[in-house]
Amino acid sequence: MASSSRMPPPAISTTTGKDDSMGDQRQTPQRRRMEPDARRAEILVVARRLFGANGYTAVSTSDIAAEAGVARALINHYFGGKRQLYLEVVRQMMVVPASVSESLPRTTPEERLSICVDRWLEVVERNREMWLSAIGLEALGNDPEIDRIMLEADEIATDRILEAAMMTDVTEGRVKLRAIIRSHSAMLKAASREWLVRGTLSRGDLHVILTRTVLHLLNTVYPALLDDE
Repeated sequence: MASSSRMPPPAISTTTGKDDSMGDQRQTPQRRRMEPDARRAEILVVARRLFGANGYTAVSTSDIAAEAGVARALINHYFGGKRQLYLEVVRQMMVVPASVSESLPRTTPEERLSICVDRWLEVVERNREMWLSAIGLEALGNDPEIDRIMLEADEIATDRILEAAMMTDVTEGRVKLRAIIRSHSAMLKAASREWLVRGTLSRGDLHVILTRTVLHLLNTVYPALLDDE
């Protein structure tokens, strides 16, 4: 005799003819397994793109998490929150990466600086919106954390230029030497707006301007300042 406890047959969809008994067990795309440093870097890439395209206020950590394919809690784990993530994106954008001045050929300072400028322009061109957003923050001022990032960025950029120019060991007039290089960064940012916003300069124009002006500062202005001491 058949048992009265027999399980009922699975429900069949009248539209698809498929078993609906598993309908609530939706399959979600599996996240790629990544090392923590790689995952953190991927989150930064996504955040840089979203912040650059939409601005700080229009982007949430949920947006970034969804785009990066991670849980929102992971963003808080790595960065502490939206503000801290944004500051890291700004820092990453403004600080000239070591790759700009790494593995330069043992040739003239002119050629080495030319290579550095070209590498830097490539970084800016790839991250156009975030670069413009970051340099706009500096113009606004009144944010101590942003100010510290900008000061740090200027010092690191100065180190990169001196490395490319093979002047890292210069001691005479070093304070003034670093000061005139830091001053160059203000023109660099203004010139980048002419290229990216106004369209009055091409990337090639900017390469010539930045390379020639920094060489002029190092070869002409710096010696003149030493003569005046």
